[in-house]
Amino acid sequence: MPNATPPANNRPAPPPKPAGGPAVIRRVGGVEETLHDRLVNRHLPAWVVSGLVHLGIIALAFLIFGFRGPEKKQVDKILATTVEKEETDESTKDLTIEDIGFEPHEAAIPDIEREAEKTSVGVVTDDPVGVPDAKTNDSNALSAIGLPSSDLTTPGATGDAGMAVGGTGGANGLAQAEFAGRSGGTKSRLLKEGGGNSESEAAVAAGLKWLANQQKPGGYWEFDPRDPKMKTKDWATSTGLALLPFLAAGQTHRSGGKYTKQLSDGLTWLKNDLNISTGRFNHGSPQYMYGHAISTMALCEAYGMTKDRGLLTHAQAAINYIVRAQGADGSWGYQAGTTGDTSIVGWQVQALRAAQLTKDITVPEASVKRAVEFLNRVSSGSLKSAYGYTQPNGRAGTALTAVGLLCRYYVDGWGPNNAGMAEGSIGLFGNTKADAVNTVTKTDRIRAPRTLEQVKANPGTPEMYYYYYATQVVHFYGGPEWQEWNEGPKDATGKRLGGMRDWLVKTQSKNGNDSGSWNPDPGTIGSHCGRVGTTCLTLLTLEVYYRHLPLYKRNQGAAD
Repeated sequence: MPNATPPANNRPAPPPKPAGGPAVIRRVGGVEETLHDRLVNRHLPAWVVSGLVHLGIIALAFLIFGFRGPEKKQVDKILATTVEKEETDESTKDLTIEDIGFEPHEAAIPDIEREAEKTSVGVVTDDPVGVPDAKTNDSNALSAIGLPSSDLTTPGATGDAGMAVGGTGGANGLAQAEFAGRSGGTKSRLLKEGGGNSESEAAVAAGLKWLANQQKPGGYWEFDPRDPKMKTKDWATSTGLALLPFLAAGQTHRSGGKYTKQLSDGLTWLKNDLNISTGRFNHGSPQYMYGHAISTMALCEAYGMTKDRGLLTHAQAAINYIVRAQGADGSWGYQAGTTGDTSIVGWQVQALRAAQLTKDITVPEASVKRAVEFLNRVSSGSLKSAYGYTQPNGRAGTALTAVGLLCRYYVDGWGPNNAGMAEGSIGLFGNTKADAVNTVTKTDRIRAPRTLEQVKANPGTPEMYYYYYATQVVHFYGGPEWQEWNEGPKDATGKRLGGMRDWLVKTQSKNGNDSGSWNPDPGTIGSHCGRVGTTCLTLLTLEVYYRHLPLYKRNQGAAD
């Protein structure tokens, strides 16, 4: 057998030689290959394939990682941020406001008219109260003088009866300089505690309704005296006096109440009637200072209740006129710069007090002090409890005494604990008939008031000028005296016989075009101001319970 062991170089064995013939050597081309050929033929294909594979891997890595393959965490963070931003933008689109010209990122447009109404200061114009686009006069926003002046006479001890209403005041009492009692729960409480009732409030409501119907188309009111000679175009006075009962009842041009339009029209007319440069109203009576004070009161109270700065400049200008018009002896006369009497002083003091209550309108302390000096000169008695017209010859129980006592209360610290206030208040009852009846001389020019006893006998003809002042004085004095004045004395069984409140309600007209009003009284107001003026003063008298908060706290022993 042939040897089957393969050669050592692992090459295939040559074919067997044919038997019987010589060996033939053949040359076959390409059988022998060089080292270069072997390298090219055997290794180049593998390198090319491997290079192409690696090149593809590198290209793929470039596309995926952008030559930053190892920083995978940073890439994830960037991708996450991109997704969050897209989600936020999508949610914002859902909140887009559809109003044209209003983008979600823009602030809301304010109510320009409402803001202007809150902050503007009025000018003489035909625009309504609270006109916009006016400038604030900061020079007027000075602190008002405090209560009381330094001319106290007999301060009383602080007691625990009466109403403590906050703040500090004269005569060791407590003061409050606000109009807070005219509306809401405070009004209801004061009405109840002060002795008002549903009948008196119904009379006020009916009176305001009648008064509103008397307003003229231009926004003013007009007096209607019986005597044609007394009828002048004293529209500033009549308008100011007509506005006061509405304000006392809590009605303003901003309250949104039943008489908002009447208040707005009336105040607008009053503003336009005022010469802002002089502080004087155009439509005044020959006895000008009476009406000026009344109109000024209306402006001051309306501003104090609303803080409508459209009224501030006008109210301040009118107060400035009062200050300049004061006479040499501290009084006020019919015209500016002249000396006058207690009656005219009473209205100026009420106007100055209304300005003080606002805490924004400037009232010079010197002017008030001079008024107090005048009161000192015309007062009589050891306690200065009675007041004359221009001399210290007054008696108890007169209209002038009521005027003087109210002035003392407002600007001189005379609370219910003051001995002069106590003596004067009790004297208003007319308990000493020799002093209470027929005490005012012709030179006083004020009709002698009727005592309560006379009113009981004939309740149809009250003297409203007297009762307007006297009711305020006794109300602020308080205690059992006020209850007797307001509700009447007791009979043998302890029942109240009826006082000022019930008499005024009873005398109100109930039928026809005059329903809600009061007949002109036979005194000063009725003869000069007619039914309109009498009705205004009567309403203010029935609103005494809440018109002004008590300034001072009453001592239990004040009546003694």
